[in-house]
Amino acid sequence: MPKNIENNNNNNNNNNNNDDDDIDDTDDIVGGDRYNSEYSRIRRLTAQYDIRTFSSEFGLNEDQVSEFKEAFMLFDKDEDGKVTVAELGVVMRSLGQRPTETELRDMVNEVDQDGNGTIEFNEFLQLMSKKLKGAAGEDELKEAFKVFDKNNDGRISSIELRHVMTHLGEKLSEEEVDDMIKEADLNGDGVVDYKEFVTILTSKK
Repeated sequence: MPKNIENNNNNNNNNNNNDDDDIDDTDDIVGGDRYNSEYSRIRRLTAQYDIRTFSSEFGLNEDQVSEFKEAFMLFDKDEDGKVTVAELGVVMRSLGQRPTETELRDMVNEVDQDGNGTIEFNEFLQLMSKKLKGAAGEDELKEAFKVFDKNNDGRISSIELRHVMTHLGEKLSEEEVDDMIKEADLNGDGVVDYKEFVTILTSKK
């Protein structure tokens, strides 16, 4: 083979190798950018949804925070840690909560201090924490009522209630208990139903 043709072939091979190197370098750069972008996104989300920190701050266990996070992120489309007020009800219903429109507005007004129409994740956790604590408190009241409702007719005698209120916990005077029962026993039948029972304990606080 003539030398000039051989040299041309060698030059072409070298050029092809250089082109391959350029492609490899480009792939490395693109791959690196993607990695850095994904890493930054994960770091950002981790900061926004730090489960352990939120668990401690709002008195929720880590499983609860994880569940709330997943529901919240379904509607946090741009991953900025916020959902609109309109979407809040949908998020809560996906978690088994059934807030009325009035309750939803009251909850939003309580946490949406800047009135910008969005709820941040920490504000959402604050709402859910209060909602769960309220439900837990109601369960405790129901259990306490059952202790006194011996025949399960949904009522307890004011005499028995008076005995409990004057001897257990923060002891009250007979006069204080009488005032509470009079205020709660609206129909004056001498017995207290569950609603009246809740009224008494609420006024006690």
